[in-house]
Amino acid sequence: MQILDGKKAAQAIKDVLQIDVAQRANEGKKIPHLAAILVGNNGASETYVAAKVKACEETGFKSTLIRMDPDTTEFRLLEKIEELNADPDVDGILVQLPLPKSIDDKKVINAIDPSKDVDGFHPMSVGKMVEGLPTFLPATPYGIMLMLEHYKVETKGKHAVVIGRSNIVGRPMSILLSANKNPGNCTVTICHSHTANLKEICLQADIIVAALGIPEFLKADMVKDGAVIIDVGITRVEDSSRKSGFRLKGDVDYDAVAAKSSWITPVPGGVGPMTIAALMKNTYNACDTKN
Repeated sequence: MQILDGKKAAQAIKDVLQIDVAQRANEGKKIPHLAAILVGNNGASETYVAAKVKACEETGFKSTLIRMDPDTTEFRLLEKIEELNADPDVDGILVQLPLPKSIDDKKVINAIDPSKDVDGFHPMSVGKMVEGLPTFLPATPYGIMLMLEHYKVETKGKHAVVIGRSNIVGRPMSILLSANKNPGNCTVTICHSHTANLKEICLQADIIVAALGIPEFLKADMVKDGAVIIDVGITRVEDSSRKSGFRLKGDVDYDAVAAKSSWITPVPGGVGPMTIAALMKNTYNACDTKN
């Protein structure tokens, strides 16, 4: 069993970006600028946004964090997005999800200029991804593909099972794994809450991407020997023995499954850092394409 260490792979990507940004600066070119909007004070969202701002600092990007009150109206948020769309200094815009229930996520995502959609959620970005055209890829699936590339994990001709069908991870993951690229060229099965014989399907998989948000859902008896396991889940579970009062668990029963796998991502330290690294690459490309 080998660890797919997201921290190391992400650092390698950020090191290259740091060099590229420094070179742009030396040539008098524009420095990438990422603007993040955080509505409310959700603890997990605070953590994620702080990590993204830190990544910008490490790579030499410019970053702007816009905090908005929990009772911010949808209209006000859309106004702020329009301001950022019109700002030529801003290359990438991300709105941290989840948003308050009073705000329509889709309307917000659709309002972002596709040329600044570094989260890869805009319908135009999704459509280009499906067509195999150059575009911003959703950060988590893109990060996973970068991780597979970094560790030279063989995917060609493999059977990949994706558990979860969200527009953020599951569906785009299936598209990228099946694409005629390296990594890619997998035969992909998407599973979800209504899938019959899920265990039997997983036992056929060479690669399993668990992205359904249920702690320790994937058990050892669902995994064949030598499978590659990608754990996208991250759930806060109460733990009175921890100073924080909680610990993080993935969708995979890690200790039991690790013993059977060839490669496996830890939680934390696996997919999470790669998501941020992919976001940084998208932001750099948004800047480089226009400047």
